[in-house]
Amino acid sequence: MKNVGLFFGSFNPIHFGHLAVAEFFNQQSELEEVWMVISPQNPFKNQDELMENHHRLAMVELAIENNPKFKTCIEEFNLPKPNYTIDTLQHMETKYPDHQFTLLLGEDNVAYFDGWKDYQQILDDFQIYVYPRSESEKIKSEFLNHPKIKFFHASLLEVSGTKIRETIKNKKSLSDLIPTSVKNYIQKNNPYN
Repeated sequence: MKNVGLFFGSFNPIHFGHLAVAEFFNQQSELEEVWMVISPQNPFKNQDELMENHHRLAMVELAIENNPKFKTCIEEFNLPKPNYTIDTLQHMETKYPDHQFTLLLGEDNVAYFDGWKDYQQILDDFQIYVYPRSESEKIKSEFLNHPKIKFFHASLLEVSGTKIRETIKNKKSLSDLIPTSVKNYIQKNNPYN
């Protein structure tokens, strides 16, 4: 069984924070690969701010092209919308029976994990690795002590897609927020218009 971490996100756009989390789990766990699962329609997010799928996919591919342990995953592009994690996980298990999948989450997601569709099913069937986030709300004790949820200690990251979109809107430098290849793509293709 290949052990793969699934890192779900809108990646709107992918930034150094995403890449640091993926690299952290690549280095600090037994995962053989990290797949960036690009979500076309997260039920918790405003769709009006999302770039088109092909732009987000292109930028993820550019950002990870030099790391053979990172892969893009567009399985959700062909699944019913909105995209619920449990549906995608079950689809992935069926499509890749020789893979063992681990869900990679930011700590902020665990704070409201019981609001996810069929969250108990996810806990029953999958391991969850959690990366710390500074803006996290209080996490319920049932998740803090759950045998399927493993919390990791790491540096806190302060980069967000919202901050990057504001930076672009205000025509400020993106150099410390996103890879050069992604910055060049945004400048060339203007995907926010």
